[in-house]
Amino acid sequence: MPSDRTSLLDNVLAPIEVARGLPNAHYIDEQTYIHERDTLFFGAWSAVGFAKDVPEEGDAKPIDFLGMPLLLVRNHAGEIRVFQNTCRHRGMILVEEARKIKGPIRCPYHSWCYDFDGRLINTPHVGGSGIDSHDAIKKDELSLFEIRSTVWRDIIFVNISGDAPDFLDATKELCARWQSFDLPLFHGGETNSFSFEVNCNWKLAVENYCESYHLPWIHPSLNSYSRIEDHYHIDDGANYAGQGTVVYQQIEGENGEKIPDFKGLPDKWDSHAEYVALFPNVLLGIHRDHAFANILLPDGPERTIEHVELYYSRGDLSQTGVGGLLDANAKLWQTVFAEDVGVIEGMQRGRHGVKFDGGKFSPAMDGPTHAFHKWVAQHL
Repeated sequence: MPSDRTSLLDNVLAPIEVARGLPNAHYIDEQTYIHERDTLFFGAWSAVGFAKDVPEEGDAKPIDFLGMPLLLVRNHAGEIRVFQNTCRHRGMILVEEARKIKGPIRCPYHSWCYDFDGRLINTPHVGGSGIDSHDAIKKDELSLFEIRSTVWRDIIFVNISGDAPDFLDATKELCARWQSFDLPLFHGGETNSFSFEVNCNWKLAVENYCESYHLPWIHPSLNSYSRIEDHYHIDDGANYAGQGTVVYQQIEGENGEKIPDFKGLPDKWDSHAEYVALFPNVLLGIHRDHAFANILLPDGPERTIEHVELYYSRGDLSQTGVGGLLDANAKLWQTVFAEDVGVIEGMQRGRHGVKFDGGKFSPAMDGPTHAFHKWVAQHL
């Protein structure tokens, strides 16, 4: 990295009272975006999808992950495997759309076939017409390229480089913080899934999520009961940061019905809720009665796709008297995330101001956002 860029990143790493934010290039420059992709995303544990989207044996879903074609597959043992979505023969994309595969994974070009664990099992006519083998084609050396992966809280994480620390070691601080929520999760159904296409760099979505400073002006309805003074910072110097509230109010039905709580939670969670960004690209929320995850998938330096999924303590809630509350809860969060779109897109446009110097942090209010900037700078 050029010395002038290194100097600017040194400014990010300074104490918050004198620090500057990341320079404009980290939001608008294509080469900087590629460097961040290779370092921050491919070199760490990054979120790419949700296990609920491949629920049964043979379910497969292709993912474009920052330009890299991936394939999520549920194998015969019920495990999720992640492969590079390219045939080992001529590099053809194997699966174009999410679907259930009843036979092998078959390349549409020359019909090379793979099982759900990525092993090459059939190579039609590879040795000539009607001859399905050749001494030079060693099937045990031509399995699909598997991507290191794991599933946590229904989120599928991958480490493209293969050399990140073990996932549980990399996330041990957050896992310990939320150990009371190490419980089964159940997706809320179709209405509890929604997405946004946002014209901003992915980092601006993370920065905005980390802090509660903007609540009175951007989320006035939310701030009416969970006020800015009810919030606290979460900044442990690890690979996550965010904020929490000591005032969480459950939504209620006309007759006082509520969404069932997760079982066995400490009393703290009667009123607390927490919202953290697990770096680089997943935004998490946790409450006594539901949780959510928002995966940020960058599409170039100035566009981001957000995929939000909501989860609950039981899988049959839509058949009970609280089914309508799940829809109401999803609409609430869809509104909250939508309220942020204007400001993160406005900050993106502002990053084209050539005299912008990274900005100034409020030592009292911007600690979690500065923590994220430091994480980026340290890893670059």
